Amino acid sequence: MSEKPIRVYLAGELFSAKHLLGNAVLGQALWDCSEGRYVALVPQDLEQRETTAHAIRDQDIRALMSCDVGIFQYDGPELDSGTVVEFLFAKFADIPSVLLRTDFRNAGDQIKGGDPWNLMTSFFPRTRTVVLNAMELYHEGLNRTDDPTPEAISTDKRGIDATMVMIDRVARECIAALEEARADAPVLSPALAGPVYEWLANLPGFKVGADVMHIEFAQALVDKQAKGLL
Repeated sequence: MSEKPIRVYLAGELFSAKHLLGNAVLGQALWDCSEGRYVALVPQDLEQRETTAHAIRDQDIRALMSCDVGIFQYDGPELDSGTVVEFLFAKFADIPSVLLRTDFRNAGDQIKGGDPWNLMTSFFPRTRTVVLNAMELYHEGLNRTDDPTPEAISTDKRGIDATMVMIDRVARECIAALEEARADAPVLSPALAGPVYEWLANLPGFKVGADVMHIEFAQALVDKQAKGLL
């Protein structure tokens, strides 16, 4: 493969076995469905050299800034606050993004037809939304015309197969949305890109110090410019 893979920051909850499993499977599906074009950086896979809250936060922001695009999982009756912060940081850096919701419950304060989450996280440029009903997709894969008993589903692993059909659909929808977001013209002008990335190196108050982060974020900017993202 001559072209370098596009690095995707896959943000979402990572506090339970269900979260960890879902993140890992979706990350792999992005790679498989794109034939290696998109490679996911899943925060749960990062080595935790320090376990302080400050260090963990810093590591996630630095990982986000090293990526080319982002997918931010907006599930639950209340959005995960850490994921929202990461999405906004991505917007500060003009990173093409996808907001993904597979939770069939409606939430937020938008009128019918709007995004099913708080309106303050909608309407940002270079951003697409993917809203799917995971339960419907799962049952499409389950093929309920067959024997629906738990014994039958367990014996032929139909539940696992249905899950993979669901994840495959989610991944393909996200890939299509990422392609659209990447095609949007940058909002950040070439003249402002350097100063903005310099400011972002200062903004969070990184433990390692601003000097180190200026170098790291400057390199992140160069990498994005080389790929035509900024």
